[in-house]
Amino acid sequence: MLAASECIVLDGGVATEIERRALPEGVNLYPRDMWAVKNRPQAVLEAHRAYLDAGATVMSTDTWSVLSAPTVDTVSTGSKQDPYHWMDAARRGIQLARRAVAERGKESDCAVAFAISEEIDSADRRLTVDLLGHIFEDDPPDLILLETLTLIRDPDTFDVVELLLESGYPVWVSFRRCRHGVCGVHGQHWGPPEGDLFGRAAVRFEQMGVGALLINCLPIEHVPGMVSWLRDFTDLPLGVYPNLGHLSGDRWHFDDATTPDDFAELAVAWRSEGAQLIGGCCGVMPEHIAAAFGALQGTTPGRQRPISRDPEQGDSPPGNVEPWSDARGQAMSPLPFPDIQIERGVFVPTEGSFLAWKTLFKDDVGRDNRCLDVGCGCGILSVQLALNHALSVHAIDIDQRAVTNALANAFRNGVSDRVTGEAVDLYHWHPNEHYDVVVASLFQMPVDPYEEPAGHRPLDYWGRNLIDHFIRMLPKLLAPGGVAYLMQLSIVGQHETTRLLAENGLTAEVVDFSFFPFGKAFEPNRGQICRVEELSDAYHLQFNDSDVMVAYLLEIRRDNG
Repeated sequence: MLAASECIVLDGGVATEIERRALPEGVNLYPRDMWAVKNRPQAVLEAHRAYLDAGATVMSTDTWSVLSAPTVDTVSTGSKQDPYHWMDAARRGIQLARRAVAERGKESDCAVAFAISEEIDSADRRLTVDLLGHIFEDDPPDLILLETLTLIRDPDTFDVVELLLESGYPVWVSFRRCRHGVCGVHGQHWGPPEGDLFGRAAVRFEQMGVGALLINCLPIEHVPGMVSWLRDFTDLPLGVYPNLGHLSGDRWHFDDATTPDDFAELAVAWRSEGAQLIGGCCGVMPEHIAAAFGALQGTTPGRQRPISRDPEQGDSPPGNVEPWSDARGQAMSPLPFPDIQIERGVFVPTEGSFLAWKTLFKDDVGRDNRCLDVGCGCGILSVQLALNHALSVHAIDIDQRAVTNALANAFRNGVSDRVTGEAVDLYHWHPNEHYDVVVASLFQMPVDPYEEPAGHRPLDYWGRNLIDHFIRMLPKLLAPGGVAYLMQLSIVGQHETTRLLAENGLTAEVVDFSFFPFGKAFEPNRGQICRVEELSDAYHLQFNDSDVMVAYLLEIRRDNG
């Protein structure tokens, strides 16, 4: 048939067809096909007959999980007292397919393919492959179909194919792969594009003497372009037998949307690419195969190259794609985050800093304003304010390295003309001007007073020293109508903040919040954090062994009253 350019029509999803016909509700046995061969042989036989009547010229045996069967105690209805050896099931699978072919009088024009699935990833499974020769002595198939492979392991994959070829039977090899690499039953891609990996494997299979190369057990939408792509690498007969539907829980859910006529149209398209073997995997019923058989009569394999997705672009459809945008029309993918480099020894931005940055970015904070960044660190907030077209941004930090880093990042982002910096100790700083916008993401850490002082930060029992001093300074810092954004952690409490705000004629509301894991920085102070929480309204969340703070972003304004 191949020599005459006729299309070889494979059967459909034997296992799912048996499930549809005979698998009782609630049965979740593995391997299921081996269970059916023993407990529902009539259903297996009926499935084979249905696909033969539909026009299929290859019957695949219901033995696809034979490699994993030896590791299962029983393939019966679950009774440990009623074992059914995998070799007996393998023989029975061949016998049932042979019987169906004989009953339909198609011995001369229909082949029985002994189906093997699963990855061949262990010495035990290779031994199972070797033992198949004993089964074939009494019940020989016409060919061996090694299907639903995923990874291409060198040398393991090729060693097992060689072992099968040594049996003397024709060997067809089929992979669950597309141009993007390995393809899951739902169309998910397991790994990045692999270039020519699959194509080069095809060349080796041809050199080894494999009879045909196919793709199977993947959604129909991932098939276009595969046959024509593989044809560039090999002259092997190429085939396609994809799924219809999806696996959900322990049962197959059939696709009602793809009609037999639809499937026939797809089959003709695969044929036009050059497919010489066409059929179906899970969920493809005899009705689909019958329609495909009729549509494929008289066709010849073509060389058409359909437009397919570029594997280098992942799952992106062809053509220009508009990036996600926010309500202002600002592009969000990729996120227009500033170019920030962090010098050695400079405080690395945390979730609190990113929380403040998000509000500055999405609300366009600082436009046409005079701004101040208190505790600037590497300058993540200063740079964003300047990118928002602030008139000026003054960045202050106790660490000169941080100020220098912030100014360098302003230069990187082309806003150095609007950013100035100064190394100051907030406790000793006396500002001589007012600002329209003040932002602060300050260090907050309850510390045991019996611990030795470290760095430039004084010991702080409540963890509030810096933010309390900052709040007291705000009336001097804020211009009329000005606004301040302060990041505060839940581990230092709300009550004292509310009292200080009221005392200084200020009010605040939470404009955003996020979650802040303890991590390495806070874990050594867990004991002191818990003491502060016992003595105040401070708190954090616990999820088993994980400790998580809440980071609040406060928007602070003068009390108009």
